[in-house]
This record gives sequence, structure tokens and C-alpha cells, in this order.
Amino acid sequence: MNDTIFALASAPGRSGVAVIRVSGPGAGPIMDGVAGLPRLQPRQAGVRIFRTNLDMMIDQGLALWFPEPASFTGEDCAEFHVHGGSAVIEAMVERLTELNARPAEAGEFTRRAFQNGKMDLTEAEGLADLIDAQTEGQRIQALSQMRGALRNVYEGWREALISILARIEGEVDFPDEGDVPETLSDTASTPLADLICALADHLQDGHRGERVREGFSIALIGEPNVGKSTLLNVLARREAAIVTDIPGTTRDVVEIHLVLGGFPVIIADTAGLCDASDRVEAEGVRRALKAAESADLRIGVADVSRETFDANLLKTLRTGDALVLNKLDRGQKIQPLDEQGITCFMLSAKSGSGAPKLEAWLEDEVIGRLSGHETPALSRARHRQAVEQSLFHLKSAATQLDFSPELAASDVHLAIRALEGLTGHIDVEDVLDRVFSQFCIGK
Repeated sequence: MNDTIFALASAPGRSGVAVIRVSGPGAGPIMDGVAGLPRLQPRQAGVRIFRTNLDMMIDQGLALWFPEPASFTGEDCAEFHVHGGSAVIEAMVERLTELNARPAEAGEFTRRAFQNGKMDLTEAEGLADLIDAQTEGQRIQALSQMRGALRNVYEGWREALISILARIEGEVDFPDEGDVPETLSDTASTPLADLICALADHLQDGHRGERVREGFSIALIGEPNVGKSTLLNVLARREAAIVTDIPGTTRDVVEIHLVLGGFPVIIADTAGLCDASDRVEAEGVRRALKAAESADLRIGVADVSRETFDANLLKTLRTGDALVLNKLDRGQKIQPLDEQGITCFMLSAKSGSGAPKLEAWLEDEVIGRLSGHETPALSRARHRQAVEQSLFHLKSAATQLDFSPELAASDVHLAIRALEGLTGHIDVEDVLDRVFSQFCIGK
């Protein structure tokens, strides 16, 4: 990180104002060379004329100076707020290049902030999510993560792991010390069990953090020509899927994206479930079943005007799903079902009658499943994998603790390493410091 980087921090294209950010050891001389002397006071904006190496005016705008370490990256930083025309930006880029700065790579400013201890990986990911947030739920989750909510959880685990390891290694490494009880590792049993429960509970969150980021998935499933595509269009409030009286019109999965309760939702219309008559139809059924299997919520759709509907549809649904008896405008021959764990709705997707009740239920379900939890959610697959690996090693440590403290300590070390991608490097000195401070070894 001995070089100095720059990048356009505002959106590309024609704009009223463009922000160019510079970071690195050469930021100060660049500020002087572009904006002139005397240098601005730290973190105070000033109007300056920006000039070329031939002292020709490029533009007039605002300049800001952020000396290290009190900057976003932890390095010397400068910002130039110029008019957002392409010619102005190109001239500034040329000037910065002349002053030995190079264009930054994607994410390089945030990476330098992480490397300089200004944020951990979860906070950096929260920042990226905040930039990408398109719904209120995504904004709230990203802001919480960027402000250290996940970091605080992981740091709490880190402290607990170091304390557990210190207790176990106190017996392993210093067995002859009078100040160390022979059963010192026994005192690690309870906190180890508590930590195992904490990690296990954290994993049982229904993947809500990932759902907030990527979208809560809903699959419409049912026999051909029961009105799944019409219902999709009602929920989308547009003609997203082709609707005809011909059974099997939908052959592939058709997805729409919408926002319910401030959260991103993906609703999939699928091919009708039936005994396929050709390979194309069979592939459509396969994809429909796959979409139903992977969805967070399934809505079974049946034709209420028919005498019966496919009983296999109920077998596809799970607790918490919904069954829609559609085409109420054609008459009712099937009575609402009182199936345990399945919410039943009667409506006419064609006329819209009864649809608001379904929409309100869907919104409540999405809000209930994705919000209202005190514990910060795991928002990425890598978070979940690290916690799962750590939990695996801690469970192994618990089984080893009574008869082999050495192996238990090794497992705790592995659990710590599994969390290193989340909490940062844990040096052995941390463990030794804890051992000496708690048990007065070597005094």
C-alpha cells in the first residue's frame, strides 16, 4: 500500500457534481499540486481552483483534506468536488496521473480501510450491501452490519473462545504449577456448552439474512390451467406471464421481483404438475418441483370450480405454506380445507376478488420471517460456513474435554481459526495473556 490511488466516488456520467477521492502517502502532495497552498485544514471544505502542471485552470470546486489515521482508509486522503462534465473529470484524471497516482481497483478503498483496521470484513460487507440496497429492509440490515452488529456478536464469541482455550491450556501447559487446579479444564465445560448453544441458535435463523439480501422466494405450484399465471399477474400488477385457456401454456419458470413489507421478494410461476406427455413438458414439471423444493414459501393453486384437485399438491406443501382455491367466479365445488399448518384462501384471480387478503397475508409472512429479531442475521454464505465449522469443532472439543484436554484444546484452536475470516487473526499471545491474568501462573 505504498502507492497512491484515486477513483471517481460518485456515479459515472454527466452530473452536477463529481467527487474524486485520493488515498495514499502521496495524497498530501497531490492536494498541494492540484489545489495549491496553503493546505486546507483537516476535514474542512474549502473552495479552490484546480490547476494543471502548466498552472492552467481545470475547474473551481470544493477540496477536502483528511490526514491519516482519521480518514476512511486510515491513510492520507483528499477529495476534489468538481463539476460533473466528462471533460472536467478527464482533465482531473490526467492531472492525478501526472502526480504519480494510479486508478484504484474495484473495492480497493474499502480494502485499505480493512487492512488499516478501520473496519472488519463484516462491516466492509455491510457497506457494500448498503450501497446496493434497494429496499428498506435491505437498508436497515446493511446499516446495522456496517455499524458493527455482526462484529459485536463475533467478538463476543472470540472472547469466549479465548477464555475457554486459556482454561484448557492452563492445565495442559502448566500441570506442575501449584496455582493451577488439576481439573482446570473442567471449568471450561459450562462456557463451552453455552457457546455451542449460542452458535447453534444463531444458525437456526431460517437464512433470513441471506433472504433480506437476495430476496425471499415464493413458488406458485399446481395442476395445469388452474390460474397460476393469472395469480402471478395479479401479484405483479402487470402482465408478467402469458395467460391462455390452453393447458400447459407455462413451460418454464417465470419470475417477478417485487417488494413486500420493505423486503425483496421473488415470486415464481411454474409449469403445471401433471403426467408429462413429452420431454419438454417433463422438463417443465421437473423445474417446477425444483422451484417448489428450494422456495422459502409455496403457494399451491387449485381450481375451486372442479370437482376435485390433485391430492399430491398437498404433499408438496409444507407447514407455513398457503393453498389458494382459485376461479371462484366460475362457482364453488370444493370446500375450504382445514389442513394443519396450511393457510387456505378462496379467490378469483381473474376478477381480483379475495386477492387483497392473500396479498396482506403474504406481506405479514415476509415481515414476520425476515424482521423482528434481536440477534443480527448471518447475511452471507461465508458467515454461515464459518459458524458451522466452528460449531463442529466445538462439539468435538466438548466430547474430548473430560479425557483428553490436549485434543480438546486443538479443537478449540480449529474453532477459532474457523472464525478468523470473521473476527480477524487471534495471536497466541492473546491466549497466554488470558492464562497469566486469570491464574497468576509464573508469579
